[in-house]
Amino acid sequence: MEKFLGFEFVFGFFLDLVIGDPQLSWHPIRLVGKAINFLEKKLLKFKKQKIAGIVLVTIIVPSTYFICWIILKISSEFNVYFGYLIAILFCFIAISAKSLSKEAREVLKDLKENNLILARKKLSLIVGRDTEKLTKKEIIRATIETVAENTVDSVTAPLFYLILGGPALGMAYKAVNTLDSMVGYKNKKYQQFGWPAAKLDDLANYIPARLTGLIFPLASFLCGQRVKNTIKVMFRDGKKHPSPNAGISEAAMAGSLGIQLDGLNYYQGEPSFKPYLGNPQEELSLKHIKKAIKLMYTTSIIFLILGVIFKWLIL
Repeated sequence: MEKFLGFEFVFGFFLDLVIGDPQLSWHPIRLVGKAINFLEKKLLKFKKQKIAGIVLVTIIVPSTYFICWIILKISSEFNVYFGYLIAILFCFIAISAKSLSKEAREVLKDLKENNLILARKKLSLIVGRDTEKLTKKEIIRATIETVAENTVDSVTAPLFYLILGGPALGMAYKAVNTLDSMVGYKNKKYQQFGWPAAKLDDLANYIPARLTGLIFPLASFLCGQRVKNTIKVMFRDGKKHPSPNAGISEAAMAGSLGIQLDGLNYYQGEPSFKPYLGNPQEELSLKHIKKAIKLMYTTSIIFLILGVIFKWLIL
């Protein structure tokens, strides 16, 4: 038993591959979301919105960490095997590779059937942009972009923190990510209030995004994609994106697949242009969604293997 301690993230990762994110009302991340909603209603009443946003982050993230830490400690004291099981479950909850794949494949399925209405509806569940008027190619582009970005947010970044600090730190990262997804918008309502959450998310993803970028060329090689172009486009275009982190994985994905990502999107009816990433060597098609999912899984597994090696060396 002792020799497996510290490697709970491995079991959590493979549990996610088999089961996927459980759709439960008492899911810990949903509970974090409910706590954010409750505090948001209270804190939005304050005049100094940036300070209110700092208060929200300061309450949610440390609370998530310490609650998980206490649960792990009590579980381990009750029974070492039970404690290890709880640790694996937290790791499982923190990683969302299969859910990301499933959501992208759901959109792909509707596109294959030329059901753009349903494809737009399903896409709206995983992207922040307006989807009602998107063309088939725009839906494909949006799906690939979210797979690329969430390779970090949903898989490699959680793995990074699970490896670095165990299940409690991994869950704290998910709290940061949830805060950003709920309040980290640059609109009138959240411009000030959501700023602390957005900046903390940028900071939390800074190292994982760059480690993921370093792994992407190897994943491209293993998937039979464009290795040199992956490196070229990632370094050339990665910094063009408004996000300091999302641009790295999106540019790497664009280079690997030989496609062009980003451009004009609409958010709540307002146009937003992001610099193009990559060159349109190939016209966007359904096969690129499949390839993007394969690259996501390959990158994630390489990240996992390197994490195991790192953990083994320091234990």
